[in-house]
Amino acid sequence: MSGRYGATILDAAGHRLTPEEKALFRDTKPFGFILFARNIDTPDQVRALCDDFREAAGHDAPITIDQEGGRVQRLRAPTWREWLPPLQFVQAAGDNAAEAMYIRFRLIADELYALGIDSNCAPMVDVAGPNTHEFLYNRCYGTDAASVSLMGQAANDGMLAGGVLPVIKHIPGHGRATADSHFELPRVDADRAELDRVDFAPFKALRDTPMGMTAHLVYDAIDPTPATLSPRMMQVIREDIGFDNLIMTDDISMKALTGSLGDLSRDAIAAGCDVILHCNGTLAERAEVAQAAGEMTDAAQRRAKRALSYRQRPDDIDIPALDAQLRALVGEGLHG
Repeated sequence: MSGRYGATILDAAGHRLTPEEKALFRDTKPFGFILFARNIDTPDQVRALCDDFREAAGHDAPITIDQEGGRVQRLRAPTWREWLPPLQFVQAAGDNAAEAMYIRFRLIADELYALGIDSNCAPMVDVAGPNTHEFLYNRCYGTDAASVSLMGQAANDGMLAGGVLPVIKHIPGHGRATADSHFELPRVDADRAELDRVDFAPFKALRDTPMGMTAHLVYDAIDPTPATLSPRMMQVIREDIGFDNLIMTDDISMKALTGSLGDLSRDAIAAGCDVILHCNGTLAERAEVAQAAGEMTDAAQRRAKRALSYRQRPDDIDIPALDAQLRALVGEGLHG
C-alpha cells in the first residue's frame, strides 16, 4: 500500500492480536481500531493490545471505544468507574448538569488515556422523544435540542482536555428511531423543517467535533436510502449541517443494512463516508471490508489528519479532587 491509511476502523477477537490479525492489519493499514468488552481484561493487557494495534498498522492509529456510561460502557467495575445512564445522570445533576457532564467525561478520558485509548464514541447527541426506542432512550442527554447541544459540548470539552478525541453520534440524528438499528432499519417520517429544528440542530451546534458516526436509518422526507449509504444525506451532513470533519459509519454489519459487507462498504464510501467501521465479525469479514473500502480518498485523508491534529496531552488536573467535585454536584448515587 501507499502512505495512505486504509479507510477502515477494525476490531480484534480477543485480548491480544492473533498472527492472522496482525498480518491483515499490516497489509491494510487501518486508519483506526475499536475495543469491546471482549478485548478488556486488565490495564496492562489493554495497553499491550493498543500497542499491538499500532505496531501492526504501522502508524499511531487512533483507538476508540464506546464508553458512554450506563448500559454502554466497555470498561467496568471494579477496575474502572461505573456510571449512571446519561439521561439519568443529567437529571440527577439538575442545574449543574453541564458542569457535571464536563467532569464525567474528563474522568472517563483519564481512564481511557491511561490505557492508550485516545478516542471515545461519544457524545451521543440524539434528542430523546416520547417514542424513542428503549435501546437509545436513556443513552440520550435530554429531550430538546438546546440542552442536548449544551451537554454534548461539555462532554466534548472534557474529553479533549483529557487527551481523547470525541466521536459525535449518530449523525444527523437517531432520536426518533422506534426500532433498534442493530436488528432492523428504523424509518423517520418527520418533515424536513422538524428535523432541522430538533434532530439535526445538536450536530450543527457541534459541527467542529473531530469525528462523527453515521446513523443507520431512513429519513423519509429526504431520501429512502439509509443515511449511511445516501449521497443525499451526506450532502445534508456536509453542507446543511456543516460537518466537514471525519465521518465513520456506524458498524457496517448491523442488521439495519442489507447486502454483502463488501457492497455496503463500497456504497458507504461512494456516498461520502470517510471510513468504514466494522465490528463483531470474522477475520474473513474484516478482510472483505478492508478490501472493499480500500485506501482513503484525498478528502478523507485530509479529514483524518485534521481529526488527529486535535490530539493533545491531557491538562494538568487533580483527578481525586475532580471526582470529589462531581460527587458534590450529583450526589453519592453518581456511579450507578
